[in-house]
Amino acid sequence: MKTLLTLPWNIRHVARRLLFWSGVLGLSLALWGCSGDRAPESTFVLLDGSKVTSKQLQGKVALVNFWATSCTTCVAEMPELVATYNKFKDRGYVTLAVAMSYDPPSYVVNFAQSRQLPFGVAIDNSGAVAREWGDIQLTPTTFLVNKQGDIVKRFVGTPDFAQLHKLIEKLLNET
Repeated sequence: MKTLLTLPWNIRHVARRLLFWSGVLGLSLALWGCSGDRAPESTFVLLDGSKVTSKQLQGKVALVNFWATSCTTCVAEMPELVATYNKFKDRGYVTLAVAMSYDPPSYVVNFAQSRQLPFGVAIDNSGAVAREWGDIQLTPTTFLVNKQGDIVKRFVGTPDFAQLHKLIEKLLNET
């Protein structure tokens, strides 16, 4: 088997260029969905049957959290999400917790009621919302959206809540 060093110069040159550009493409794809992208047009169906659209969130700082009752990390971070919501809710901050399509609705309702979640809880029955937000597969995945509707930060896993609070504070102070 030939290594890159034993190949002729012109093939090595092409291989190096391919490696470079595949790295650039990989980095670009990794950053896709992070700061600067618009939040997708989505309709969230809340547990009470009401609907909230992405457009309705404009003018507010919003945290959109994709989670599942079967996700131990999601369940563990929920008290922090509640505390964050309670800290900033009077200043134009909203939280939407979007349960994944595979989560049984009765489990989601029971969880939200037993934990007295104070923010909007949606069920993504068809998986359409998860697809619109970048084909979310891993939970928890959380997006922080500014007042203009731009995604400022994407977290996969539990956020560093101290840093999250600083960022929310900064976004709430922006006009």
